[in-house]
Amino acid sequence: MSSENWRTATRLLHDAPNRTEFGETSEAIFLTSGFVYDSAEQAAATFTGDVEHFQYSRFGNPTVDTLQERLALLEGAEACIATSTGMGAVSSALLAHVKTGERVVASRAIFGSCYWIVTSLLPRYGIETELVDGDDYEAWERALSRPTAAVLIESPSNPMLDVLDIQRIADLAHKAGALLMVDNVFASPIGQSPLKLGADVVLYSCTKHIDGQGRVLGGAVLGSDKWIKETLQPFTRNTGNALSPFNAWVLLKGLETLKLRTEAMARNAADVADALAGLPGVVNVRYPGRSDHPQHELAQKQMSNGGSLVAFEVENGKAGAFACLNAFGLIAISNNLGDARSLATHPATTTHMRVGEDERARLGITDGVIRLSVGLEDAADLIADVTAGAAAAHAAK
Repeated sequence: MSSENWRTATRLLHDAPNRTEFGETSEAIFLTSGFVYDSAEQAAATFTGDVEHFQYSRFGNPTVDTLQERLALLEGAEACIATSTGMGAVSSALLAHVKTGERVVASRAIFGSCYWIVTSLLPRYGIETELVDGDDYEAWERALSRPTAAVLIESPSNPMLDVLDIQRIADLAHKAGALLMVDNVFASPIGQSPLKLGADVVLYSCTKHIDGQGRVLGGAVLGSDKWIKETLQPFTRNTGNALSPFNAWVLLKGLETLKLRTEAMARNAADVADALAGLPGVVNVRYPGRSDHPQHELAQKQMSNGGSLVAFEVENGKAGAFACLNAFGLIAISNNLGDARSLATHPATTTHMRVGEDERARLGITDGVIRLSVGLEDAADLIADVTAGAAAAHAAK
């Protein structure tokens, strides 16, 4: 059976085996900073690129290469660079590509650290930036009526799960001469394929669903072979944004169960979202898989499931949200997501604290909003936990 005909679950286990002469079943971990050469001539030829040979793990490592190759095959990308963290992926992709005097347009609803990069860091280097409300396509047309170097979006967004029309924004970005970069963390590689929808670059925090068990940090940037090798690789190699071999190995182990975990988590999230919608103390629920989500029809078109994240708003603002979180007996309070264990956070005081009150209000991130990352627990136990939390929010003063 040709590997080209393998389905996703099979590919996550068997793509890019890269076995050594020892024939190991599990991928080897090459915990080495450097590599030796057979001769001075081979070393010199390695540095000129005339000979293919590993030279230093900041430049390349067999374990990291296996992860990059498998991620590229999974995503349908020509090439991949693994980075030390998810934010390392975002910052490297933008800084490698954009120059002083150019423009970056981004969706307004992005992760707090991404917001800082777009609004604070890039302007320091003479890069013009503009934020656009994700579902305001007239605003997208206006913003992209001028030459632009890069467009950055999240879909679904963090934390309110706005779903953006990737194909429509891609068409506008390309007319403006821009690369469309999509942060696909919330959907995961199983739930959405941005490259098939017109995106040029896909970004991941591998810390989230790809590891999925709260163990290691990591990131990935995927795109065309030409852009990865000519634009991104020189930047990451020379600035040191490298993933450790051990973390790469752990992420490879995470990939083996990625499809099983994300699909089971999405089923749980759908059940929990439906339960939350009927609870006293809950004001609003946002989940792309529910028909009352503002972009439900688009989510059905772009995503294979509703994902593992639920955003909900409780009564009594911050006091209600804190009471809800503190009443959980099963769900842990943590700003991580995509974990096998269910995790919840209060975006206004954690992930989006530095975005500012006015900007949070514009994004719908009220003091009563809680972001819930649904894990692999029994759905009935999770529903009992959110029921207790909603009751506590309802009673809060």
